[in-house]
Amino acid sequence: MVAPPDNDVLWARALHVKHNGSPALTGVSLGVREGEILAVGGPRGSGKTTLLQCLSGQLQAQQGEVWFNSTPVHTMGPLTRERLRRDRFAWIDPAPVLVPELNAWENAALPLMLRGVSRRRAKTAALEWLDRLDIGGCARKRPYALLHAERQRVAIARALAPAPTVLFADEPTAPLHRADRAHVLRTLTTAARSHGITVVLATHDADTAALADRTVSLLDGRRVNTVHLPPVADSAEGRAACSLSV
Repeated sequence: MVAPPDNDVLWARALHVKHNGSPALTGVSLGVREGEILAVGGPRGSGKTTLLQCLSGQLQAQQGEVWFNSTPVHTMGPLTRERLRRDRFAWIDPAPVLVPELNAWENAALPLMLRGVSRRRAKTAALEWLDRLDIGGCARKRPYALLHAERQRVAIARALAPAPTVLFADEPTAPLHRADRAHVLRTLTTAARSHGITVVLATHDADTAALADRTVSLLDGRRVNTVHLPPVADSAEGRAACSLSV
């Protein structure tokens, strides 16, 4: 095994995954720097979700390596990977999955309480994020009483509340209208930068990808390019650069 670069919080090499005999990832390699917002772009079925699942330890590739902070994830046992996902990672699905017996703030506070944080501190953090996502008024409502877009915001608050080291977001604003999408994405990216959270964001939407520091594109399970986005839109020095990396 080759150790990853020191400045990469996540590093993957030559990932190969097949689903029911069909290739989902074919030799994908990439590094994600600490505090970076990385967008994984590409059309539906290109392997974005599979890549995020491998990086987060949810799925083990048939071939290849995944490292987190210089620790090999691909050699961890199931319980160790589960503990890593609970304590260091967070995940946002395209569709919200909430605990129906808990209200909105309890759902948002759940990861903190599972880590042993007191109910009072967990509630304070959850309410803060619900307010920042403009659904503080829904804090005591159960999921069945929330609109779909409100449930998705609760799921996003749940991911942000514990300030994870890495947040994996798989099409996190898919169920939201355009105006809501822009606000939620701004909140998500601002929170990530202010708290030093590394974000790996899967999206097929160019406007969403534009908020990232860098975009890696997939096509048919292969990495096809990396786009470095300029820090200032009209900066001549920061023009987007593409490099073929099949």
